[in-house]
Amino acid sequence: MAAPSVVVLDYGSGNLRSAVRAVERAGASVELTGDLDTAMAADGLLVPGVGAYEACMSGLRAIRGERIIGRRLAGGRPVLGICVGMQILFSRGVEHGTETEGCDEWPGVVERLQAPVVPHMGWNTVEVPSGSALFAGIEEERFYFVHSYGVRRWELVTNDRTQAPLVTWAETGPDQQHGDRFVAAVENGPLSATQFHPEKSGDAGAALLRNWVQSLKSA
Repeated sequence: MAAPSVVVLDYGSGNLRSAVRAVERAGASVELTGDLDTAMAADGLLVPGVGAYEACMSGLRAIRGERIIGRRLAGGRPVLGICVGMQILFSRGVEHGTETEGCDEWPGVVERLQAPVVPHMGWNTVEVPSGSALFAGIEEERFYFVHSYGVRRWELVTNDRTQAPLVTWAETGPDQQHGDRFVAAVENGPLSATQFHPEKSGDAGAALLRNWVQSLKSA
């Protein structure tokens, strides 16, 4: 069976080469591009992101990246966002008093963490919900975070007719104590995202990416 094809979306933001290498090691055939047609045709789309929310959205819009994400999801095609690539999936971000519209795939605001030490940098355990496919086999592992902003409240309301997304949480404090609680990952049908960097998270991050790549075979 051929390896699943993944496009790492190149819009001028993110640890692009390390993301490409990590997804290749996870078993995918990877192309780094901002081309709409290529991104639409791939089995999976990975959206990286490093830096300011406003700059990431500006770069994304320059290549019509929000349209790529929206069209893929409308067709049930898998997308994985990482770090700011997760943050831009929410409605808006607020940094240094500047409010920027996001892709609005999920309601919610990305805001500065309310913690004694910011940025939140280092290895943290996460609170994984039951039934997670992304974290299968690695529920108790630690992952590497480096961020000053996050989603501190989950605002999507579901009902009996819709399946609720699986939301993974983490806290900024040592040993998950006395810190600020924030969304660490989301699994929502074809759309998944992590606030942490799986490509920097050693064996646990590699296992998470393998779980995602393997899911593309049945998507």
